[in-house]
Amino acid sequence: MCQLLGMNCNVPTDICFSFTGFQKRGGMTDEHRDGWGIAFFEGRGCRVFLDPLPSCNSPVAALVRNYPIRSRNVVAHIRKATQGEVALENTHPFQRELWGRYWLFAHNGNLVDFTPRLGRFLPVGHTDSEAAFCHMLAQLEARHGDTAPEPHVLFDSLCSLAADIGRHGSFNFLLSNGDWLVAHCSTQLAYIVRQAPFSVAHLADEDVSVDFRELTRAQDRVAVVATMPLTDNERWTRIESGCAVLFMDGAPLATRPCPWMQKPDRSEQ
Repeated sequence: MCQLLGMNCNVPTDICFSFTGFQKRGGMTDEHRDGWGIAFFEGRGCRVFLDPLPSCNSPVAALVRNYPIRSRNVVAHIRKATQGEVALENTHPFQRELWGRYWLFAHNGNLVDFTPRLGRFLPVGHTDSEAAFCHMLAQLEARHGDTAPEPHVLFDSLCSLAADIGRHGSFNFLLSNGDWLVAHCSTQLAYIVRQAPFSVAHLADEDVSVDFRELTRAQDRVAVVATMPLTDNERWTRIESGCAVLFMDGAPLATRPCPWMQKPDRSEQ
């Protein structure tokens, strides 16, 4: 399956530590060699780095590791292709505009017999993931018109759409508009919230540790979401299958079970 990584914070934070371990899963500590991408919100703007090469030896990944971009919301993805060839246009995360804001989306799963209703949002590549993203945005616009609803109303709509799309297979995803991050678990996702009192964290994929007491302030709070826990000495919370979590300011603000969720047994993207 693909690998997802997301970060939501109450202050701009760099993701270099988490990304160091995450990068290894793209062809070194795991089998995902079909491209990778990472996107950072900076205010209302967004930096997106995509590469169809494996992340373990990507020059772009090395740039990201050594360029500590600080952001309150980050979405990253390592791909194992099932639908769509290995190509830049099929590399996550995908980006679109809705209600005057950029939205980012990354998906782990495989959707079968899914027919999207796209509206004005058209896929550029040939993945089920991008089609599902375009479908979700089109349906949100159809439901809520020209003005973005309040976050809790939007979250309920996203849960309903996730359940509907999830009928077609596994649908783990991360979605952000720069203010919040939604993590939806179909099969596997976990998160950790780092806040005071901070401690030392050790990566599971590489022998690297960091003492967050030396890098943070007492009021800082950071939520990190990943397909599998990135550290081996911290307690991660696994998101239940069929549930979505809304993160704001580095904390899980709301958790919702989806109205209906299939237990997929199909191969995952």
